[in-house]
Amino acid sequence: MNFRYALLWIAFFSVSAFGIDAGLKISDSPVEMHGFYEVRAGYRLQNDPHQKDMSIMENRLQLDFASYPDWGDLKFKGDVVGDLVLEKFDFQTREAYIFTRPADNMDLTVGRQVLTWGTGDLVFINDLFPKDWQSFFIGRDDEYLKSPSDAVKMSLFSDAVNLDVVFTPKFDSDKFISGQRISYWNAGTGRIEGENAEKSSDKPDRWFTDSEIAARLYKNIDNYEYALYAYRGFWKSPGGENAGGELIFPDLNVYGASVRGKVGKGIGNLEIGYYDSADDQGGKNGMVNNSEMRYLAGYKQEIGKDLTLGLQYYIEQMMNYDDYLDNLSAGPARDEFRHLITARLTKLLMNQNLRLNLFAYFSPTDRDCYIRPNINFKATDNLALEVGANIFFGDYPNTFFGQFKYNTNIYTAIRYSF
Repeated sequence: MNFRYALLWIAFFSVSAFGIDAGLKISDSPVEMHGFYEVRAGYRLQNDPHQKDMSIMENRLQLDFASYPDWGDLKFKGDVVGDLVLEKFDFQTREAYIFTRPADNMDLTVGRQVLTWGTGDLVFINDLFPKDWQSFFIGRDDEYLKSPSDAVKMSLFSDAVNLDVVFTPKFDSDKFISGQRISYWNAGTGRIEGENAEKSSDKPDRWFTDSEIAARLYKNIDNYEYALYAYRGFWKSPGGENAGGELIFPDLNVYGASVRGKVGKGIGNLEIGYYDSADDQGGKNGMVNNSEMRYLAGYKQEIGKDLTLGLQYYIEQMMNYDDYLDNLSAGPARDEFRHLITARLTKLLMNQNLRLNLFAYFSPTDRDCYIRPNINFKATDNLALEVGANIFFGDYPNTFFGQFKYNTNIYTAIRYSF
C-alpha cells in the first residue's frame, strides 16, 4: 500500500509540476519540497530476555512535497527508513491527500492524512484516530505517535455551529503492543513475553464493510470551545480475544463532549466519553471488553518566564463490573476505576533554542508510572540534537505501565532539516 501511494503521488506531482495537459491542466503551481534526515539510536537500560538490547536504531529520510493550485492543495509526505532493530528497509507514507474547498462553507480532504481532535495532552478519549504506541515507547519523535488514516474528511462551517465528519472506508487500527520491539504482559500465559510470543490478530479489513465514521460538532462561545463527538467503528487497540487466542477488535460506539477555555491565568479543559462495547453491552462476555466511561480534567499555565506546567486527571470506569468479575476466565482482575495523573513541565532557554521537557504518567490505582524526559537543542536553523528516555516503574507486572518495566530505554537523535 505504501509503495502504491508513493508511485501514485509521484506521478501526480510530476503532472502538476510540469503542467502536462491531458484535456485538463491540473496545475501551474510549483511544487515545494521540505524534509529532514535523521539518525536515531536507543538502548535498554536493563536486560530484557525477550528483546534486543537496541530499542531503536534507524536512519530516516522524510520528503514533504506540497503544491497549491488555485482549486486546492496537494500534499505528499513519506519516510524512507533503514531499521537496524528489525533489520529491514521500509517506505512509510505519512500523508498523501488532496484538499479542496468546493463551497465557501465547506472543506474537503481526501486521502492519507493525520487526524486529531479532543482536548487531552497525550491522553485520548474522543480522538479515535490511530496511534502508534510502539513508536511512542521506543523514542521516536512525538509526531509518530499519530498514525495516518486513509479517510475522507468533510468540514462544514456556519455562524451557528461547525461540523467535522471523517469517513474511513477500511478500519485503521492502532499500532498496538504485540511483542514486536516491546515486551508485554501476556494474560494467557501469566508472564511477561516479547518476540518469543508475538500476538496475532484478526483485524477487520473489508473495504466499506469494516468502515469507521467519526463526527465532531463544535462552536466557540465567549472564547470557550464546546464540542460534541460521536464514533462508530471498532476498538482501536485489541478489545478481546477469539476462541483461537487471536486478538480481536470488537464493535465500538463512542459518544462524548468537551469544553476548553481560559481558567484563571491558564487554560482548562474537561472531556468525557462513553465507550459502548456493542458486542458485549451486558458485560457478560469475558472475551470482549466491557463498556466504559472515561473522564478527563486538565489545566495548563505559564508559571514563569518560558516555563509551562500542565496537569491532567483521567479516570476509566468499567461498566457492569460485577458481571465482569463473574465471567473473568483467568488472571488478575482489573479495577472498576483506573485513575491516572499526568504532569508536563516545559522550559525554554537560549532564545528558545533549547527545550527541556518532562512528561510523567502516574496511576495511583495501578501503582505504576511512566516518565518521558526529553532535551532538544536547535544548534542551527537546520540542525537539531535530541536526547531523551522512556522510564517505566510498576509494582505489578500486569498493569499498563508496569508490564513495560524491562523496556526502559534512553535514546538520542541528530536531525538535519532542509
